[in-house]
Order: sequence, then structure tokens, then C-alpha cells
Amino acid sequence: MTAPGSFAPEPPGRSDPPAPGSGAPAGAVPTGGFVPVPPPGPGVQPPFAAPPTEGDRRRLWLGLGAGGLALLLCCVGGLVGVGALLVTTVQAVNEQAQKTVSNYLDALRSEEYADAYELLCDSARRAESLDEFERRVAREPRIASFDVAEPKIADRVVVPAQVRFADGDVDTLRFVLEQDTRTGAFEVCGFDE
Repeated sequence: MTAPGSFAPEPPGRSDPPAPGSGAPAGAVPTGGFVPVPPPGPGVQPPFAAPPTEGDRRRLWLGLGAGGLALLLCCVGGLVGVGALLVTTVQAVNEQAQKTVSNYLDALRSEEYADAYELLCDSARRAESLDEFERRVAREPRIASFDVAEPKIADRVVVPAQVRFADGDVDTLRFVLEQDTRTGAFEVCGFDE
């Protein structure tokens, strides 16, 4: 109900029928009442029957193309990175193997036999004591110079070196290297025939 002079409508569907004997015809709207709005009929469309779409799909395809290009660049970049890592690793192994043989031959040339002995692998040191090693290499021809070549890496690491002796002989020695399990450094472990 509303107070006299108020214009607040009553909630929809809440109109009181005319009182019998009031003289109002049947179906008449009471005064001060609210007439409910009938539901929309056939043919009435809601404001957005479907979400609005763009006229063409150009922006979608541009976005998909840009995403595909970014994915391709990431994959190619990853492959290049893995390849560079492998190349760098191989170069590091080659350099370390060559340096070990160079240090060994340099120690023998300068007659620092204890330093050369330290560059031998564990099995070679077990087979020959430092004194035995010193006596053996002291009897061999003295090294005048040497050139260390690229290592051959397969099931084992073999580093060839051309050695020139003081007596004029030249020989190509093929040093077999093993990696120390504790330090990771290469050690001379004999010769490959």
C-alpha cells in the first residue's frame, strides 16, 4: 500500500482486485495501482543475442602468426644454444687434453721427472714408482722440441705429438689419456701403438 499523495508503485503483480459491490467493472484497474508490463511477445530480440564479432578475422590470424613465429624462434634458439654448448665442450676437452700432453713433454724436456710423474694416471703410477720412472726416462733420448696435434676422441682420448729428440730423431708418439675421477683432469696413461 502507498500513503496518500505517494507515487511509489506497488511491486509488479500486486494489484488488488476491485472489491465486490464497489461499482467498478470487472477487469478495471484500481486507482493508484500499478499495471504490470506484459512479457515480451514473439519477435522481440534481446539487446545482444550473440556476442559482437569483428567483420574479419585478420587480427586473430595476425596474433596466431606472431605466436607461431615466437615459438619457432624459441625452438631454433634452443637448438643453436645446445649446438654451441656441444662445440664449446668439445673444444674445452681438446684444449685440456693437449695441455696435459704439452705439460708432460715439457717436464720431461726440462728433466723435471717428478712433475712428469704427477701427470701420470693412477694405474701407471702403481705399475712404476717415481724412482723407477726417473731411471727409465733418464736413459731415453733427451727431448729437444715437440708439437702436439689435435686429440682423437672415441672410446678413449689419444693425443698425437711429433717429438724431436736431441740426437736428431723424430718420432710421432700417441699418448693415451684418462680422466681422473676425483679432479676431472686428464692424465697420461701410456702410449697407443
